[in-house]
Amino acid sequence: MPEQPPTRRIRAAHTATTITVYQAYAPRLGEPAARDGRFPPAWKRDRMTWIKPSFLWMMYRCGWATKAEQETVLAVEITREGFDGALRGACLSHYAPGVHEDRQAWQQALRTAPVRVQWDPERDLRLNPLPHRSLQLGLSGPASRAYADAWTVSIRDVTPLAREIHGLLRAGDDAAARALLPVETPYPAGPLPHLGA
Repeated sequence: MPEQPPTRRIRAAHTATTITVYQAYAPRLGEPAARDGRFPPAWKRDRMTWIKPSFLWMMYRCGWATKAEQETVLAVEITREGFDGALRGACLSHYAPGVHEDRQAWQQALRTAPVRVQWDPERDLRLNPLPHRSLQLGLSGPASRAYADAWTVSIRDVTPLAREIHGLLRAGDDAAARALLPVETPYPAGPLPHLGA
């Protein structure tokens, strides 16, 4: 019987120095970001932004780039140094007994942390929920600005890839669709007890 993956684990495309995360935007933001390799001035740096290392979770969220204001899917390569720092300073977006001393301690941590974490069900190729969880990282304030202006190494438009995979799935060719998925392996973040992992 195959070994069950841990309930919470970061899986991502990564190199020795970078990790790839995904976001989806309206074309007016996504296209200039991909063209210039950086987020445009219209990208709101003071607003919370959520990044996702899982390609399939992003496809679930944006409906294979069909949802309004999410028609452009970006693969954003960021520094592992920035990502790891964000994880160290993050707080769970929900109260978790056993992780937090009490609800008041969690609320205090949430007020001061510029980074939030959600663990959402990972998705299979058909976007059905799996029993293990995928990371979403919410960046606000200084973390959001650092993401846009310091951590970002490159930005690619992967909308054509999303559409190609979706087309193969609609045609019933799951094997060909699976072969095109980005390779995501366990990310060496180490234990994250403050994030329930």
